[in-house]
Amino acid sequence: MTRPAAVEVLRAGALTTVQDLGRPGWAHLGVPRSGALDPAALRLANRLVGNPEHAAGLEVTLSGCTLRLTRATTVAITGAEVTVQAGDRPGDTGRPLTVPAGTVLRIGPARRGVRSWLAVAGGIDVSPVLGSRATDTLAGLGPAPLRDGDRLPLGEPHGPPAPVDLTVTAAPASELHLLLHPGPREDWFTPTAFDRLFGTAYTVSPVSNRVGARLAGAALPRAVAGELPSEGIVLGAVQVPADGQPLIFLADHPTTGGYPVIGVVSDVTALAQARPGTTVRFHGPQR
Repeated sequence: MTRPAAVEVLRAGALTTVQDLGRPGWAHLGVPRSGALDPAALRLANRLVGNPEHAAGLEVTLSGCTLRLTRATTVAITGAEVTVQAGDRPGDTGRPLTVPAGTVLRIGPARRGVRSWLAVAGGIDVSPVLGSRATDTLAGLGPAPLRDGDRLPLGEPHGPPAPVDLTVTAAPASELHLLLHPGPREDWFTPTAFDRLFGTAYTVSPVSNRVGARLAGAALPRAVAGELPSEGIVLGAVQVPADGQPLIFLADHPTTGGYPVIGVVSDVTALAQARPGTTVRFHGPQR
């Protein structure tokens, strides 16, 4: 019996996960959205290979990965600046690449940025959980992060690849400027905290991940020293733990938390490519 078409994982790399556009609408049950940290990059990769935008692909972190494609297909890679090798042929990011069955696809380490998104015609056809195939690294929902030797089934192609030669994407910024809206517990912080938050630079910590981007910089002093009962957390919430260092929650964030939220970042997409040491500055909405 012929085995179904699949992506075979030869080298999984530091962290490669299956991601789609996530599972919104389940926060009341304690399930966050999850999904690709840069949804637009995944949507673009899917469009390039003829997939619906919500199809599942792979999110590849920093060190790259090596895969074998068991059927002739089309792939596209977006996101970080990486070297792509399809068998003996060099490939490009941001364009559809047609490959024969058995091709070994190598995605190299990120030279700039952190994460790449790989789409394959037909999409990664693992079983959905609560309507999504996304790996949630905090809740443990969806498929486990990839390991060497894994085999991921492919769905049937939906349409032809996009008729483009190249797409142009902006290079990751060395300094991020994030719009911060007031949070539900801004009154738990002193005026000094807001002077520091908006007046000094922070850097992305090496312990950041898909759950949140931890920042290092001036500590944010609290005006209220008491304990806070757990309350709801949303994407982009800036929580301030006991050490006073802000933490920006990303796609795999918990749905509740017990530290005060000083504000909410309106768009966290740029943090998907923010390497440790990247400068982060906050600014408030214009009034």
